[in-house]
Amino acid sequence: MKAPFVWTLVIGGALALAGCGGGGGGGGTSSTTPPTGSPLDVGPRAAESPVNAELATKGEGLFKSKTCSTCHAFGARITGPDLVGVTHRRTEAWMRKQMLQPDVMTKEDPIAKQLLGQYAVQMPNLMLKDEEVSALIEFIKQKDQATPASTSASAP
Repeated sequence: MKAPFVWTLVIGGALALAGCGGGGGGGGTSSTTPPTGSPLDVGPRAAESPVNAELATKGEGLFKSKTCSTCHAFGARITGPDLVGVTHRRTEAWMRKQMLQPDVMTKEDPIAKQLLGQYAVQMPNLMLKDEEVSALIEFIKQKDQATPASTSASAP
């Protein structure tokens, strides 16, 4: 009488474990969905496109005036993540949405949720305009030009 019950538990447990892993079938990771699961982080990294020097200069000023430098630096952690290599790790689309709607991102995006958990500080919504975000991204890309892609492969 015990044997059928034990087998039922073993098979049920195996089925439960199989259902939890793999992220939705197909085995392995899909070429369209990164391991992070963020639909915004699919495709070429931001650093793969050329830097617009004029926008980068505007972005440098905005990095200070919009108080980005209060929480972020290049090569050091302040309150938020160190930005060295971020354009090698993230797509421009992910960076753009994170800057425009950080509050939405921490609710919906797996990478942003991970960052919030790691740094325990919600990035404020600075009400940036799209053109300001473009300039900031160009500035960060320019800073990353000399940074090898492998420098921060483990960081979010």
